[in-house]
Amino acid sequence: MSGDRAREIAAGFDLRALPPDFLANPFPVYAALREHDPVRRMPDGSLFLTRHADLMAVYRDAALFSSDKHVEFAPKYNVPPFGSDTEPAPLYEHHTTSLVFNDPPLHTRVRKLIMGALTRRAIADMEPGLVALVDSLLDRIEDQGGGDLIEDFAAAIPVEIIGNLLGVPHAERAPLRDWSLAILGALEPVPTPAQHAAGNRSVTEMLAYLRGLVAERRRHPGDPERDVLTRLIQGEASGEKLSEVELLQNCIFLLNAGHETTTNLIGNGLVLMHEHPAAREDLLSDLCAHAGQIETLEAILSRAVDECLRFESSNQLGNRRALQAAQVGGVDLSTGALVTLCIGAANRDPAVFPDPDRLDLRREPNRHLAFGFGIHQCAGLSLARLEGRIAIGRFLRRFPRFELSAPPERGGRARFRGFLGAPFRIG
Repeated sequence: MSGDRAREIAAGFDLRALPPDFLANPFPVYAALREHDPVRRMPDGSLFLTRHADLMAVYRDAALFSSDKHVEFAPKYNVPPFGSDTEPAPLYEHHTTSLVFNDPPLHTRVRKLIMGALTRRAIADMEPGLVALVDSLLDRIEDQGGGDLIEDFAAAIPVEIIGNLLGVPHAERAPLRDWSLAILGALEPVPTPAQHAAGNRSVTEMLAYLRGLVAERRRHPGDPERDVLTRLIQGEASGEKLSEVELLQNCIFLLNAGHETTTNLIGNGLVLMHEHPAAREDLLSDLCAHAGQIETLEAILSRAVDECLRFESSNQLGNRRALQAAQVGGVDLSTGALVTLCIGAANRDPAVFPDPDRLDLRREPNRHLAFGFGIHQCAGLSLARLEGRIAIGRFLRRFPRFELSAPPERGGRARFRGFLGAPFRIG
């Protein structure tokens, strides 16, 4: 891309009016912004950040840059026929109560309860069941001679893991993915009327389902050291508990966050293996050379998973609001200024990542921001890494020569980057 063209792209960028080809490959646009307008003031007055250092500055200052979304989400979601100034929409009530879109003290209380059930020991205890689940999916794929990387593999793994954590009966898990896709789809910069309708309907249906699940768990508690729902219900020994609304809305958040982003991690990673055969061969060579060396194999696959997260971050965008006048990247921000953090751009910043547009599955160090940073860093990152390592590693060892049999179908969203489908044959 010529310098003049890059400047033209940066000068015309508007997150609320994206060009048709943006979702297929946003990274040239991000590169143009990083070089020519890294703190881009968009037509609506908000700022769009693309440099790694600027994102880190915002992540580090949680007291100045708020994650609370009451101000931004009221005009976005409380619109007829789903809500109004006096009758909040289900999407508004959900997102303004969930962990990710809140500041302390609510954020602190919820995160502490969740992390108490996601200890290192608890996650290690999940590995045998995860291996068995992945192997059963691979057996089915082998019998079929292929399938779809998303429907038959990537999406089937996290929904089971999160379902287990919350104790959702297996027979009742079928709607979870569709609910998740609909609720997160309405987080797009400019959701369509259809996305509004689907998102609000899904929140309402999930709440109705969860009320019954919570009532059952109150009658028959699980192990709070393993069962996140039981832990959220019972609270801490110190007496710290969630209200019923906080409990239900954060159960929705857990189901959505644990499902969608990890599905994208696994799906994106396997598609990248197909699109970058040299990188795949390097990984297979490393796995073969260290066969039987469990700790070394885990390190090799962990590096590969982190590079997939850097190269194609499941979550591309984050948001903050300045609580007082500030400065980021040399640009002044007024009190109340809205800031979009472009994780996808920061993860390809050449100031931090040498040769950033090359998939290097041996990359180390790798200071990617796919899980965020600071107090809002993903609470389930260790679990997501485990799922990615087991799923991608065992898939490649079983089907090292798999090939896509048709072009993969993108999810069509700017915030969450993943695929709706990716047909393949095992080779």
